Parts: sequence; structure tokens; C-alpha cells
Amino acid sequence: MVFLPDELRSLPPPPLVNRCSVWLGFVGWVTAMLDNSFNKRPVLRAGIHRQLLYTTVGWFVGYYLMKRTEYVYAKVDRELLDYVRRHPEDFKAAGT
Repeated sequence: MVFLPDELRSLPPPPLVNRCSVWLGFVGWVTAMLDNSFNKRPVLRAGIHRQLLYTTVGWFVGYYLMKRTEYVYAKVDRELLDYVRRHPEDFKAAGT
């Protein structure tokens, strides 16, 4: 799978409560509120099941986006450290 490669399994999982999950969960809840408002239903009282569904979907999308982000950062770090290890002449200590 392109979005979540198998190499991702070697990384520790992100915390369940992270900034992406919270943010996208909130965006999902606001989306349900806007849907109620546009359809002229009571904003907070109508469609509680829809509010929970949109919040849950947003939360899990945020979790997997955080997993993907951590994988990309780990891959860049691995490539950078490999480059530094292969070219030590470009990275001499400041005192020498």
C-alpha cells in the first residue's frame, strides 16, 4: 500500500490522542453541526449519531495521518544520517 507502507510497522505507534486526531475529530463534529444548520434542523440536538460518526471518522483519519507523517520524518532522518555517514569529509568538527 502506498499510503501506509510495510516499513511503518517497525516504528512505534503515535499516541491515540495527538494533535491531528483532536483537530480532525473537531472538524468532523463541526461538519455535523454545519450539516444540521444547512438542513434547518436543531444544531445540537438533531443527528447525534451523525455527530458521533463524523467525529470518529475525523479522529481516525487524523491518527493515520499522524502515522504517515511520522513515517515520512523517519525516512528523511534515515536518509540524512546515511548521507552523513557516507560523506564524513563534508561534516568535520568545528574545532578542527
